Amino acid sequence: MFKRILIANRGEIACRIIKSARRMGLETVAVYSEADRDALHVEMADEAVLIGPPPAAESYLVIEKIVDACRSTGAQAVHPGYGFLSEREAFARALADAGLVFIGPNPAAIAAMGDKIESKKTAAKAGVSTVPGFLGVIEDDRHAIRIADEIGYPVMIKASAGGGGKGMRIAHASAEVAEGLNLAKAEAKASFGDDRVFIEKFIVDPRHIEIQVLGDKHGNAIYLGERECSIQRRNQKVIEEAPSPLLDEATRRKMGEQAVALARAVDYDSAGTVEFVAGQDKSFYFLEMNTRLQVEHPVTELITGIDLVEQMIRIAAGEKLPIAQKDVTLTGWAVESRVYAEDPFRGFLPSVGRLVKYRPPAETNRDGIVVRNDTGVYEGGEISIHYDPMIAKLVTHGPSRRAAIEAQAHALDAFYIDGIRHNVPFLSALMHHPRWRAGHLSTGFIAEEFPKGFT
Repeated sequence: MFKRILIANRGEIACRIIKSARRMGLETVAVYSEADRDALHVEMADEAVLIGPPPAAESYLVIEKIVDACRSTGAQAVHPGYGFLSEREAFARALADAGLVFIGPNPAAIAAMGDKIESKKTAAKAGVSTVPGFLGVIEDDRHAIRIADEIGYPVMIKASAGGGGKGMRIAHASAEVAEGLNLAKAEAKASFGDDRVFIEKFIVDPRHIEIQVLGDKHGNAIYLGERECSIQRRNQKVIEEAPSPLLDEATRRKMGEQAVALARAVDYDSAGTVEFVAGQDKSFYFLEMNTRLQVEHPVTELITGIDLVEQMIRIAAGEKLPIAQKDVTLTGWAVESRVYAEDPFRGFLPSVGRLVKYRPPAETNRDGIVVRNDTGVYEGGEISIHYDPMIAKLVTHGPSRRAAIEAQAHALDAFYIDGIRHNVPFLSALMHHPRWRAGHLSTGFIAEEFPKGFT
């Protein structure tokens, strides 16, 4: 096992990783930009290294600076968190070249799953259900229209190197294909430097359901149930829960076994997530594989009792998975709300400035109800313009979905933030929404239920 690890990230996820490392008796090294000099993760770590000015492109995204920080502090391994360098094959290879361990999957697995087109081909070959579509090179507008006509409308035009909802357009008829293709390509080029797109069938009234997998370096792989992430705004997740109110045990097993088959196909050796788009009839199709820790991993931890960060560290150190598939049990229900510094009354505009008051609900485990608050901020601290405006992830767990939702609603009501705008009122409204409570979800939920925005 390692003695000291470096966390190549910031904010709540850096703090979250430090907590697990501490429990394991490991020393931690934080890295920070000039904007994060007084950040919570810097204070929590045993040692901290300044790596550059505020822009991520000059600090958190510079591989050489992370490697140098490891060398200067004696860190033996690096946990990338999510975002930044977490899914960069080049980062994992650079660490290996420097004699350091990447706390994540092997570079080949990152490469195989990082390209949306190639990952779909790999998934299909592994026996995973895939959406009908065309994964080849699209020559021009006419070629795109012919492909869309053959697949059947509506179709999704999607960036191959995409993520975060960028480079995606839906075409409901042939007249919309050319414009959607050109917009998707332009956005993909601007966002990812790669204008390749593919076309696939768009599932009407879809749900977003993902499977958590764990693999080790000894050929073992398991799945830890699913997460439902259908409550989204502009393709960005807002609320997640585990398990999903849609799935039955047979569908869960089928999805889980396909996710594990894909993991085995690329010799996956860390925590990863296989995302599916699901129909209301429980049909499901492979979307993509995220080769990192997900933002919403806490809901899985609460229903399984498994610390995913700890398992990532142990796997990276060469340990075998401590459990087999038959040992995995899902207990109760968990709900997570993403608390953001944004104004829901003004089109969710980001809000920056000082947290004059920051009083989250108390973290408790009492009478069968768990309240957990993963955060990277503190009262008096700053929400910076340079990074994602997440304040916290508020997670509740109870014996049933209803109990977890009630606990989440109470916890949101107890959340007190002042000095900046925040989305707690919107999250609270969602928790009380009859359709949400009934579990009648789809990725169009927010657009359908709040067509004029939140007022």
